Amino acid sequence: MAKKRRGCLTLLGLFTVGVAAVWFLRFHILAFCGNVLVEDDGPQKAQAILVMGGDDSGVRILKAAQLAKDGYAPLVLVSGPQYLLGFEGDITVQYAESKGYPASLFQVLHNRVNSTRNETETIAKDLKREGIHKILLVTSNYHTRRAARLMRAAAPWCWVVVVAADDPTYDPNGWWRTREGQKQFFYEWMKTFAAWAGD
Repeated sequence: MAKKRRGCLTLLGLFTVGVAAVWFLRFHILAFCGNVLVEDDGPQKAQAILVMGGDDSGVRILKAAQLAKDGYAPLVLVSGPQYLLGFEGDITVQYAESKGYPASLFQVLHNRVNSTRNETETIAKDLKREGIHKILLVTSNYHTRRAARLMRAAAPWCWVVVVAADDPTYDPNGWWRTREGQKQFFYEWMKTFAAWAGD
């Protein structure tokens, strides 16, 4: 009986220590989970820069435009689905123009997709047709790892270098502090699991 009690006390002690460790390390753990979503290879020379669709704040298109202006690639390919009044890509290019970037820098890839997987599969056909074998993929920081994985699977012949655009709604080192950050974190992890499952 005493041996059993000692065993229970030992388990309780280990459990308490474990809970305490998680509590004291909670911010490091949360930041680690937030950073897992982010891939950033840093910019390098490429044939083209690809902007993924789904950007409501303009950070993706402006990041890509600046990379092109800095000489990393001569062309920015802009993806995005069709909206009620046109294609997202056309709207984001207009936004970049309003910030001083020339229209000649951009080429819009019109598509009617409803997921990142479908988007990358459609873009892969465009890249193959244009003979592009190295791109800088620019998307929001929280979206980078999933988008890169799907793009590489869709276009295995293409060298995909990822450049993260800092998103105003998502800080990987403090996402839990804001409602928008929490939403982006949980939505992106759900989409990541769905992508792993083949959806």
